[in-house]
Order: sequence, then C-alpha cells, then structure tokens
Amino acid sequence: MQLIDIGANLTHDSFDRDRLEVIQRAQDVGVRRMILTGASAQGSKDAVLLAKSHPGLMFATAGIHPHHAAEYSKDVHKLLCNLAAHELVVAVGECGLDYFRDLSPRDAQRYAFERQLEIAVNLQLPLFLHQRDAHEDFVEILEPRLGDLSQVVAHCFTGDESQLRKYIDMDLHIGITGWICDERRGAHLKEIVHLIPDDRLMLETDAPYLLPRTLRPKPPSRRNEPAFLPEVLRVVADARGQSMDEIAELTTATASRFFDLPDR
Repeated sequence: MQLIDIGANLTHDSFDRDRLEVIQRAQDVGVRRMILTGASAQGSKDAVLLAKSHPGLMFATAGIHPHHAAEYSKDVHKLLCNLAAHELVVAVGECGLDYFRDLSPRDAQRYAFERQLEIAVNLQLPLFLHQRDAHEDFVEILEPRLGDLSQVVAHCFTGDESQLRKYIDMDLHIGITGWICDERRGAHLKEIVHLIPDDRLMLETDAPYLLPRTLRPKPPSRRNEPAFLPEVLRVVADARGQSMDEIAELTTATASRFFDLPDR
C-alpha cells in the first residue's frame, strides 16, 4: 500500500532527537508522502525548510492556526503570501476557528481566518482548515467564499453527523485522524465516516498529537508519528465496510489530486 499523510507536524520539537528515524519508519510502512503542517509563522517556515530537505517525499502548508491568531500582523500576512508562493507549499493553513480553547480572542481568530482565505483565493491554493466548537461562525465565514476557492479540506474532522453533512454539502474534503480510534471521544465517527464520498476522504495522523488508542502493541510513549497512519486506515476501512487496500488507493489518489502532487 502507498499512503499519504495529509497532516503531520514533523517540525514539532518532540521529533528533534529522532526525526530521521521517524521519517524512515513512515516510509517502511508505506507512507510515501507527507504534508507538513504550518501552524504559525515560524512553524510554516520550518515546514518549508524540512520539505526542501526531503524532495518528493514532503510538502508543506503555510498558515496561522487559530491558537496563534493574535499574532497575525501585516508582516505575518506578507510572510504567508511569500511562503504560499513556494513550489513545495501545497495549501494555505492550518487556519480556521477554535472556540474550544480560545487561546486567541475570537475576533482575532475570525480576522486571521479571513485574511488567509484571501491568500488561498489569490493564489488558488487548496485550503487546510481547523474547526473546533465554532461550526456556525466557521460556516458563516467560509461558505460565501467557496465559489472563489479551489479546494478545501476540513482537517482532523471531529464533529457530529449534522456538521459532516453540512461540509459534504459545501463540497469540502474531509481529513480523518486517530480521533476515530478513540473509544472515549471518537466512537461517533465510526458511525458516520461512511457518509464521506470516496473521492473526498483523506487520512492523516496530526502527529505528534492524537496517537491511535487502538494500536497494539501499545507504543512506549504518547507521541504519534506518521508510521501509525496504517492504524487509522484500518479503523476507517472497517467502519466503512471497505478493504484497507481500497481505502488506501482511494485516499492516496484523492490526496494526490487535491494537493496537485507530482507523480512518483
């Protein structure tokens, strides 16, 4: 199987001691390409630098996560515009709204989201989105711009059936993580993941976060990594009543098309 992890935070400092080994383990289990998430000004720069050091294997996004929205400035906007124009940057984001933690004021979150929508529209790049406990405002800001955008993915979807149906109606792609492997918080996803059309489903780890709780044997630490993407694949395939091979083929083709990745 060949898989694409559409969301991995490999620039996170938890990977500083063994990043090369982490990358090799991912390749060993069939993760052939990875999209490195840019979630802050520095993180976006770091994602591009790491992608440049692994040509053909890694690509990057450039964006400001809602947690960092208060840092959004003219200089940050200019930086994102410059980074987004880089050949290895395949999407704008991670951007959106997060009212669960509210680490930035909500008005700052909405402003940063709207400015990044402008970048995606101007450059006609896909949009890599985050939404948590902010569905109504998220839809209110995003929906009027859909006609101007190229493609959009709801990264790390964790919502309920009504939210999923709304995103599907809005023609969004859906990224599924190890949240679906969590019997405490993600059991509902197993009941609704079949609603995602074959050509709009993608897989991701969101490493180092969201370690799949179904992994056996249990890893020695709570750090997630791209090598665990096959476990997300297994749980998704089982929940959808499809084979792992079929889901691997579908999601890889969809991710390649969505991010306009070169053939390997």
